[in-house]
Amino acid sequence: MRTIVHRHLGKVVAGAAIAVAGTAVMIGVTLPGTAGAGENGGAGSAGSARNGTAAAGQAAQGDESGQASAGAQAAAPGVVEEVPAEGEKGTGRDPLTDDETERVARLAMTRQQFNASQDVDGDRGPQRLAVDLAEPESDTANGPRRAEVSFYDYKNDTLVTKTVNLDTGKVEKTATEHGVQPPLSRAEYAEAARLLIADPLGADLKADYQDSTGKELTSPDQLLLNGAVYRAAPGAQPALLDKCGEHRCVRLFPKVKNGPWIDARSFVIDLSARKVGRLDLG
Repeated sequence: MRTIVHRHLGKVVAGAAIAVAGTAVMIGVTLPGTAGAGENGGAGSAGSARNGTAAAGQAAQGDESGQASAGAQAAAPGVVEEVPAEGEKGTGRDPLTDDETERVARLAMTRQQFNASQDVDGDRGPQRLAVDLAEPESDTANGPRRAEVSFYDYKNDTLVTKTVNLDTGKVEKTATEHGVQPPLSRAEYAEAARLLIADPLGADLKADYQDSTGKELTSPDQLLLNGAVYRAAPGAQPALLDKCGEHRCVRLFPKVKNGPWIDARSFVIDLSARKVGRLDLG
């Protein structure tokens, strides 16, 4: 059993699941064992490990030249961005290949959506959450493969899910929802930890980290991060966190790399408002 730190946040949990207390709603709150957590640094859907900002940045790129050559009588027409290459393709119910995943993420992102939305860091373009193989619309074995791409727009707290036909490259469906909070991506965990470290309420977290490692905690990269979406319950949290559920909020379970879990359950980070609150767990 790893050394347990008792000075600041109460205790550091090594390898055991934390039974979450409090009246707020938590979904799937179970910590993995110490060995497993040390390997992967957090759970999430298959597509969530990829950075949504990078995918949006690719979608924003395009040939905007179309400048007139010397001596030309009129400007050449603008060039439309090329359709992404298909690359390696799967068949039937095979998992999406890496090429398919990147291609549909780009196809699902329009320039208008990119320019009008915002990711977890406050940059242009929505936060990419996941790219998953969609359920078939019929039992036909030879039916088209489709993928569902989900983004979260922090500008207006909206979940956008698009269904892309992998055969035609066309977006067939678009669903926009408010108050829906799917599992968080790694980029969101990292930003939540960054906000907590920078906030005065993060002093105990930093003190526990220093007790465990002898080093100063300055970056999320020094931690392995897991967590869960937090939803507000009437009167169960400070007013600062009352919009959690409408806003995208997270409760972090940080782990020292090659070390113990740090019990940070009392902290809730509102990623939409970029604020940190503390729960009274009694």
